[in-house]
Amino acid sequence: MTDMNELQFANRIRLILNQGTRLEPAMAERLRAARERALAAQRLPETELAPAWAGGAAAALGGLAGFSLRVLLPVLLVLLSAAALYGWQEVQRSAEVEQIDAELLTDDLPIDALLDRGFEAWLKKHAAR
Repeated sequence: MTDMNELQFANRIRLILNQGTRLEPAMAERLRAARERALAAQRLPETELAPAWAGGAAAALGGLAGFSLRVLLPVLLVLLSAAALYGWQEVQRSAEVEQIDAELLTDDLPIDALLDRGFEAWLKKHAAR
């Protein structure tokens, strides 16, 4: 027995244990079902990307016609961000136009002088002095 390797030793233990496990079929079925439940509980659940309340919100809205909130929520956030950015840029552009208009209207020179190409050349020539 001292020459026995681990595999032979494990097989011998298995045989001895199997001889003592004569169970009724109902008991064996209950043990099998309990083992299946334990294995299912041990498996790691899939990670959820949406917040916990998202499922309830989607159900309250009628399931959103089959759209997953995992897809719909980020798309909605991107669209809202793009709209906010566009609105901010438009405000900046209108502020720049207003500033230019105010400078033109409060300047001593008439607007026609600023549009004349000869005047622009004259300004460049005299600015170099």
